[in-house]
Amino acid sequence: MVGQARLSKRQTRILEVIRDYTEEYGYPPTIREIGDLAGVSSTSVVSYNLKVLQAQGLLVRDRDVSRGLRLIEDTLEAIGGATEAPSDFISIPILGAIAAGLPLPLPDSDASLADADSIRVAREMVGNPMDVYALEVRGDSMIDALINDGDIVIMRHQQQAENGDMIAAWIKDEKATTLKRFFWEPGHAAVRLQPANPNMDPIYVHPRNLDIQGKVIGVIRRME
Repeated sequence: MVGQARLSKRQTRILEVIRDYTEEYGYPPTIREIGDLAGVSSTSVVSYNLKVLQAQGLLVRDRDVSRGLRLIEDTLEAIGGATEAPSDFISIPILGAIAAGLPLPLPDSDASLADADSIRVAREMVGNPMDVYALEVRGDSMIDALINDGDIVIMRHQQQAENGDMIAAWIKDEKATTLKRFFWEPGHAAVRLQPANPNMDPIYVHPRNLDIQGKVIGVIRRME
């Protein structure tokens, strides 16, 4: 299909960027990352070319999903993409630190994944890598959950939680985040953020004062 389409050099480069980025990180790039890597300064120009490529049947784009780009198999074959099974490992961006103790300010949520440190993990640990990121743990409030200071928690971005889920909880009035287990209190008058350390007290937060920023799906232990 690519051979039949009349692609500009820019459009071919955009396809190559999507292919290479997806192969390295396990998920597709954002529009801004495509522009940076393809040498296109305008995100509107990138969006226009993505529309053209989509119209030509060279990629699938889901606007309702973060990073919702996917090259079809014929496109990968035509531009020299890998057709073998995906790597057993993927790179996950480390977006900062999270407090397992007193709340700790979280780095700017607009931080670019391209500038973030990353860690390679087994693909089977995370399943679908979409919206997955990592945080370094600071503190010892979750030691009974086998999460210690310096460990890395693998998070999946989501804004809802069930009782017992271990979450990254953003406390709005403190402008700070903390790693705790989530529990609704009777009558939903408050949320209890429960540490896994018998020497620490829970934190009680009004639901309107809380944003859930992700759920823990894995832990990488620091080796002494």
